[in-house]
Amino acid sequence: MSSAQPKIVFLDAATYGDVALDSFTRAWSCTIHQTTDAAQTIPRLAGHSIAVTNKVSFDKSILSAPEARDLRLIAVAATGTDIIDRAAASARGIKVCNVPGYATESVAQFTMALLLELAARAGSYRAAVKRGEWEKSAIFSLLNYPAVELQGKKVGIVGYGNIGQAVARMARGFGLEVLIAARPGAPGGEGRVSLDRLFSQADVISLHCPLTPDTRNLINEKTLALMKPAAFLINTARGALIDEAALVRALRENRIAGAALDVITQEPPPADHPIIAAARELDNLIVTPHTAWSAREARARLLREVEENITAFLRGRDRNRVA
Repeated sequence: MSSAQPKIVFLDAATYGDVALDSFTRAWSCTIHQTTDAAQTIPRLAGHSIAVTNKVSFDKSILSAPEARDLRLIAVAATGTDIIDRAAASARGIKVCNVPGYATESVAQFTMALLLELAARAGSYRAAVKRGEWEKSAIFSLLNYPAVELQGKKVGIVGYGNIGQAVARMARGFGLEVLIAARPGAPGGEGRVSLDRLFSQADVISLHCPLTPDTRNLINEKTLALMKPAAFLINTARGALIDEAALVRALRENRIAGAALDVITQEPPPADHPIIAAARELDNLIVTPHTAWSAREARARLLREVEENITAFLRGRDRNRVA
């Protein structure tokens, strides 16, 4: 790498929230944009050798644009790199790195929070108190929302990477038995169960797998039909793991007890997105705004890792390189 001062552009700094970029701006020449839409991406790359992105996409047309001629590194401030055409980046001699594992505890903790809300309904009762329902009760309590105990039930974990393992550790602390899914199409064995068996036996199914051709619409009419009527579904991974129309039908018909989704297929969603519309109507559907990853400690860790990736690149070393 040339000894010349690198020029870095942050394309969507708003995603880091209140975590400052001071360490970057002290060390390097940085242009910081809070958000960048598709039409702004190419012109904002001009003259920059390093681009930092969380969700701004880089397809072949962007990577081949004359404005990207100086680009040498795309530092993805996330774990997933599906927003980058990695083959096109490699063809242009542009390296790509990511940040694995930075939000493991944050996502696992949030997953358990969603499970506890499905099981205990604390948030629903809090809202009931705010609406003035408790003081109108004929008894000392409110029993509007059915709660269930987790002790002795089974949680099926689909995707047993860092996050899946952390969720398993936390779930065992609540007395849940953990079932670990085999990869799609693979039989069970060696501590894993087939997907069909997992879907039919689990009281809770929690998704932590990447989005691939094999996992797209993993939750569909067939797999939903295998689930117990009292089962819960949680997704803190990728929205497209679920056939959303099929899930809404299953929830409307009470074929499963409930679902909690932190991710959906379009983010941010339009007002008429089917999941958002259903969440306004259905009591058995919880939707949160892709926030499981966002504990402040996780965001600070993310930026430290991005800084380390850039430093390594400038010293001629690969760190967390994926292309």
